[in-house]
Amino acid sequence: MDFIYEMPSKMLSEQPNKGRIEVLEYDSQTYDDEARILHKKALVYLPCGYDESKKYNILYLLHGGACNHNYWFKDFPETVTILDNMFAEKICDPSIIVTPTFYHDEEDQHTHDESRCENFRYEIRNDLIPAVEGKYSCFSDKNVSEENLIKTRDHRAFAGLSLGSMTTYRAAFYNNFDLFAWYGPFSGCCGPFGDHAVEVERICKTLADGKANGFDLKYMLCCNGDKDIAFEEHKDIMEKAVAKSDLLIQGQNYDFYIIPGGVHDIKAWQLHLYHALQVFFK
Repeated sequence: MDFIYEMPSKMLSEQPNKGRIEVLEYDSQTYDDEARILHKKALVYLPCGYDESKKYNILYLLHGGACNHNYWFKDFPETVTILDNMFAEKICDPSIIVTPTFYHDEEDQHTHDESRCENFRYEIRNDLIPAVEGKYSCFSDKNVSEENLIKTRDHRAFAGLSLGSMTTYRAAFYNNFDLFAWYGPFSGCCGPFGDHAVEVERICKTLADGKANGFDLKYMLCCNGDKDIAFEEHKDIMEKAVAKSDLLIQGQNYDFYIIPGGVHDIKAWQLHLYHALQVFFK
């Protein structure tokens, strides 16, 4: 696709055909030594004209460090305006967008514990997806058995920014590849102190194991600005993964979109989302 480097101004204009935001509440286990039950919240964007008789593709979209489920839609409501305009202008098909949080609670939100990135894999599979897709009209058709969720993976995407980008790799890509076919890591992969070689191996192994089990990667759209604090490590890891694996093919099921002068901020991430929605579910 043709990438642009600034959000079109018309995407930021109020759109009469507005989607709506709902709060979804569900329970989740911590799946660690604490083994306690958490009461969690996620925001759900339903496109204008949402119709229970139709089936919608669904994107699970994560925040970054020290933020929560409110980040994309409540903290930055222009994200909703962008979605409204994209769907109204038929730039992409109307989709359901879910913004959960990988933190346990408000206090946990300030721990900067990166283990949350990988541990979130259990909540995604066992609690979040069943809660969302048991309620809303997706291609899983409210049948949230593991067998059916795997069968409908082509209609499910996962993306996130910064620490949420790391979670996209660690929780969704490495550990739930059978549930998601589309990925959008925005700003980072393993963090400043991560081992690049380990991440490259994990990426290649996930793709190889997926192919062996009949699961292909529909598209991974990596996004970053060349002035972003996470740019160098993200670019280095993905260049090495592309060189090592013949299952990542530039322009076919993979791209690395770079904003010249782009930094680690919401304007860049909204632009990443704008591009990702034009790639996903095609």
